[in-house]
Formats: sequence, C-alpha cells, structure tokens
Amino acid sequence: MPLLNKVRTAVSGGTRGDTATLSLTRLRTALTLFFALDGFLFAGWVVRIPAIKQQTGASAGDLGLALLGVSAGAVVTMTLTGRLCRRYGSHLVTVVTAVFLSLSLALPPLTRSPLTLGLVLLAFGAAYGGINVAMNSAAVDLVAALRRPVMPSFHAAFSLGGMLGAGLGGLVAGALSPTAHLLGLTVAGLLLTAAAGPVLLRHPSPAPPEALPARPEADAGPPRSAGARRTVLVFGVIALCTAYGEGALADWGALHLAQDLAAHPGVAAAGYSLFALTMTAGRLSGTVLLERLGQTRTLVAGGLTAAAGMLLGALAPTVWAALLGFAVTGLGLANIFPVAVARAGAVAGPGGVATASTLGYGGMLLGPPSIGFLADWFSLPVALTTVAVLAAGAAAMGWAVRDRRASGRS
Repeated sequence: MPLLNKVRTAVSGGTRGDTATLSLTRLRTALTLFFALDGFLFAGWVVRIPAIKQQTGASAGDLGLALLGVSAGAVVTMTLTGRLCRRYGSHLVTVVTAVFLSLSLALPPLTRSPLTLGLVLLAFGAAYGGINVAMNSAAVDLVAALRRPVMPSFHAAFSLGGMLGAGLGGLVAGALSPTAHLLGLTVAGLLLTAAAGPVLLRHPSPAPPEALPARPEADAGPPRSAGARRTVLVFGVIALCTAYGEGALADWGALHLAQDLAAHPGVAAAGYSLFALTMTAGRLSGTVLLERLGQTRTLVAGGLTAAAGMLLGALAPTVWAALLGFAVTGLGLANIFPVAVARAGAVAGPGGVATASTLGYGGMLLGPPSIGFLADWFSLPVALTTVAVLAAGAAAMGWAVRDRRASGRS
C-alpha cells in the first residue's frame, strides 16, 4: 500500500495509520536535522573565510574566483541530483551527499594557493548543491504526504543551524586554527549523519505529489500563457535578488567586519551569526506576518527593510552599527524567498515553483563571486551596497506585480 494511503488510514484511527504517522514524524525529525546540519556546516566554512584568505595569500579578486568554484560545483550537481533522486531515491542521495559535504569541509584549510582553494571548493560546492536538491526533494514528498505546509520549518532549521555554526565559529576563531575547527565540524557532520541517516534509509519516501489527485490550478508543466510566464519570471528574479544577499553576507560579511572595520575575529564571526539569528526569527514568525500583512506587503516591507539594513551594514563607520545593519538585513530578507516561490506556484503550480527556486539558488551562488570582483574594482563596502540595491529592486518588483493573481495561470 502506498504510504500516502496509510496517511489517510491514520485519519480514521487505524493501527497501520498510526504506524505511518509515526514514520512520517520520524522522517520529519530526521530531515529537519539534515537541514540544520547543512546550515551548520556551511556557516562553519563561512566564518573561516578571512583566515583562509590570508593563509592562501589571495586578493579579493582571487578569492572571488575561488568562491566561483562553490557556484560551479553546485550548479553541476543541481542539474544531476534530480535524476539521481528519481533513480535511487531522495533519502539515499541526502545521506550520501551529507557524508560528502562533511568530508569536503576539511579540505579548504589544507590549501596554500587560490588555485588549489578553488579546486577544493568545487568539491565542496558539488556536495552543497547536491544535498540542497536532495533534501528539498525529500521535504516536498513529505509535505505532500502530511498535507500540511511545514516547508518553512525546514528552512528555519537551516537558518538555525547557520546561526549555531557561526556562533561556534566566533567562539573558537581566536583559539583554534581553521584546520582544527573545520576538521572538528567534519567529525560532527559524520556523527549526525550516522545518527539521522538510518531513519531516512529505513523509511521509503512518501508518495510524491504526482500520486495526489490532479488539480487544474497546479499544472506541473510550464506556464501556458505569456503573461503567466512573465509573472513567474518576475518572482524568480525577486528570489534571485534576495538570495544574492544571503550568499553575499555569508561569504563576505565576516571579511568586511574584520578587514574594513578591524573587528576581532570572534566579533567578525558574530556578524553572520546575527544575520542568521534574525533570519531564523523572521521565518519562524513568517506565518503570522503573512496572515496580518498579506504576501505583497510582506514582500515589499521585507525588501525595503533589508535595503536599509544593508546600507547601514556596508557603510557604517563602526563595528556595532554594521552588526545592527546585518541583523536588520536578515530580518528583512527572511520571508521574501518563500513568498516569491509561493506566488510563482500560485501562478503556474509546481513549474512556477521550480523556475523561481532555480533562479533563487542562482542568485545565492553567483552573489559571492560577484561581490569579490566588485570589491577588487571598487571596495568591499561599495560592493556590499549592491545587496541593498537588489533588495530594494525586489520590493519594487513585488509591488509592481501586486495585482497579478493566480488567474495568470491560464
């Protein structure tokens, strides 16, 4: 019997339904841990970028090229992971890529030149892109089986993991070398994968969305009208603009505080920790915010808030003012990506969600190297103001398409 049918049995109180419900609860817990692990490991790498930049003797432009390795590796695996998930199952691919991500994290501090750093980051990016596609694929199946909109909780776990990883990095940055720190994170990642992985491997994926009754308003194909395609593209660009900011702050925030404002390594690491903290709080409260303000107002207010916060974070003359700016930016960006993806889905169903998500991840991956090139040509503070420009642009686009409702599907 398909697992989705077992969930329906659970509603009537059957024993087999109770078992299925327990299985889904365990799957949700395990997936939440993998999302948190992803954020935790990524943040651990982020906070050690200044030390590794110094260790490799890289300029801002060299570092930007090296960081492009993360983007290139992720893009390649993102195009392949969907096929692997269909063939082997998203649960197995999630576990395998989690192991790969944990192991690859120990490699960057072993490099001594920008070239070798870039090559190593290709592997790290491949693992990072793969686990994100696999986890989200597993989460989509689980959300469909649960018939509850729990996807934001997974992304909140990612943000919480990032906050914890950055906080830990700030505590140990002055005491541990990058090699010792990231090797410790590798061990922690392998241990958590060993603990949570068997849950995914023992339980099959819940029935995919294709098993649900077909709905005309959720056409899995691409949007059929030119207006719908344009609307989906706009929301995809909105997702790109805001994800650009997430990637830029993750890779360059600590370096800005340390290099431009002479912050202590621990204080510099706290910049991303604050950003992740406020983003987590914003996502946890996102449902209430959407209920009170609606999607358009939430999107516009978030974009303007993030723009103001990033201008302060990039141009403030003191460390503490910049930290405040980072915190405000995280609060503003928290719910824009989910709103953009949801609106694209309202217009074109799963096809719209896929388009917006792809563009969004592209922004997150291309943001860090773009900031590096701009920092080489101008300065890092000036480069970071592009985050504010794009956040304001996202707000403007969100307001411009405020009247394009789900009727754009046809």
